[in-house]
Amino acid sequence: MAMAVAHCCFSVLSSTVKFRYSVSYHRRLATSTSTSQASLDALSPKATNDKKRALKTSSSTSPRKFNAEKDPVSQKNLPRRSKDEKSSLYADGISGRGDMGRPQSTGFKSFSTQRKDKKEFQLDSREQQVEPGNLQDATFLNAVVKVYCTHTAPDYSLPWQKQRQFTSTGSAFMIGDGKLLTNAHCVEHDTQVKVKRRGDDTKYVAKVLARGVDCDIALLSVESKEFWRGAEPLRLGHLPGLQDAVTVVGYPLGGDTISVTKGVVSRIEVTSYAHGSSDLLGIQIDAAINPGNSGGPAFNEQGECIGVAFQVYRSEEAENIGYVIPTTVVSHFLSDYERNGKYTGFPCLGVLLQKLENPALRACLQVQSNEGVLVRRVEPTSDANNVLKEGDVIVSFDDVHVGSEGTVPFRSNERIAFRYLISQKFAGDVAELGIVRAGRFMKVQVVLNPRVHLVPYHIDGGQPSYLIIAGLVFTPLSEPLIEEECEDSIGLKLLAKARYSLARFKGEQIVILSQILANEVNIGYEDMGNQQVLKFNGIRIKNIHHLAHLVACCKDKYLVFEFEDNYLAVLEREAAMAASSRILKDYGIPSEKSDDLLEPYVDSVRDNQAIEQDYGDSPVSNLEIGFEGLLWA
Repeated sequence: MAMAVAHCCFSVLSSTVKFRYSVSYHRRLATSTSTSQASLDALSPKATNDKKRALKTSSSTSPRKFNAEKDPVSQKNLPRRSKDEKSSLYADGISGRGDMGRPQSTGFKSFSTQRKDKKEFQLDSREQQVEPGNLQDATFLNAVVKVYCTHTAPDYSLPWQKQRQFTSTGSAFMIGDGKLLTNAHCVEHDTQVKVKRRGDDTKYVAKVLARGVDCDIALLSVESKEFWRGAEPLRLGHLPGLQDAVTVVGYPLGGDTISVTKGVVSRIEVTSYAHGSSDLLGIQIDAAINPGNSGGPAFNEQGECIGVAFQVYRSEEAENIGYVIPTTVVSHFLSDYERNGKYTGFPCLGVLLQKLENPALRACLQVQSNEGVLVRRVEPTSDANNVLKEGDVIVSFDDVHVGSEGTVPFRSNERIAFRYLISQKFAGDVAELGIVRAGRFMKVQVVLNPRVHLVPYHIDGGQPSYLIIAGLVFTPLSEPLIEEECEDSIGLKLLAKARYSLARFKGEQIVILSQILANEVNIGYEDMGNQQVLKFNGIRIKNIHHLAHLVACCKDKYLVFEFEDNYLAVLEREAAMAASSRILKDYGIPSEKSDDLLEPYVDSVRDNQAIEQDYGDSPVSNLEIGFEGLLWA
């Protein structure tokens, strides 16, 4: 079976990790770490699931938690999120973990210590590695710095503690005003970030000002005046053309000094970003991008920065496929930060779409011309839910006509995915849509906001929420938790909800009983784990903060927890409260709840009728978030 692998390129100091999946596509990012996710297949759930697995980071970091006892073959049929037809991985140097902060799951295999893999790396790096030559004295090379990051990721299975720290290296570059740009996955879960200039032997402490997970960009600052002495920031250039020459500069594995590789622009299109959960404009190049290159700039022939190296595609059937974040995405990130004082994210329209290539389908929907995309479903949490209806046909976006393939005009004689227009907007912006409803054309306005994920790809604030009641450990379901627990231990039913369900209101979570801390008060429940809790004392649970509030306010004799498939766990309230402190002491746990649950609970959901529905009605998967037949916008 042909295997495709994409990497993120940043380097990890002690080891690198290579993931092996039972799929046909893999994608890696370009840092010296070692995994990520990626891709989508718009035709079948399995194909889509396989694609997201293909994302990897190939960084230089230190070892992470890994469960080698699981059977990788048993996971191949489990549903999994995906986003694009390609696979990709990071280009930094973090060793031992995949996805810069996500422990490896069952199907992953470490390759950081295998000589065989090192040889493969040497071959890849020699393919297009070039001597700097006349670039040796180019001033723009001095604006590229090496990033040293110490990461301490949360332990999602034991959410009250952190995992063992690890280190990685990547690249960054100066943009002026005392700031640097790098990849978000280079500094994910950072506890210390240091940078070193070319030709200098001093490392300077850097601070992370903003981190854009969806666009894989981070903004750093360095306070030391000595660091900036004689520094000349890079100029951001325009979007390049096809076949334009490109030079990638950074600090990849294979040496300590700056590295320069050359190539050309191969393709520009909407690309799946392996680190985040979005599809944004990307530049495909054939210049070599290796672990440690993540966060480094790509230059045009005029010495202008045309983007940030961040991931590569590896396959037995393809060569020299690297990806660069274009300056249009970089400028959007910086403008967002300047506008709001923080990064708010790329917006979405919040609709599930279908192409209208079939003439009979267009005729049935009373669409007269060969254009438009069908609205199959509207996200309940989006503003579009108040404006659009299922069965509407979107034929224009801000007066730009949308083709029946879900594409719009792009530059001269090119077309690009409809989502590109949405990505040019900012959170809170208004878009004017031309729609056909029941054969009648009309224009409507929709407010665009970032997508609300029922099961998040990344945890805001870094540390997951948790609640311990008489040894019962509750936590929200998240993608990092699924990765850490391994899919086979999560179970197909819970995975299906994670993959196919949409949030019905802002703040909704899937709360699970992750494990039982054995004690005489919870005897008989020890084997329970990774099960969704639906109700507490007959009240449907909205999120973990709601559950903590219900337990704190309970005056009943019993605490009754209702789970999927009519499982029950009942505790005598006074006995449970009395045992809680002993259990925490026995297991060395500092608190019965995470800090965020200490805040007063505010019920933002007034419509309880909506949450009485079962999860999974009209299920939707991220395979439908592509633009191959079915797509999200």
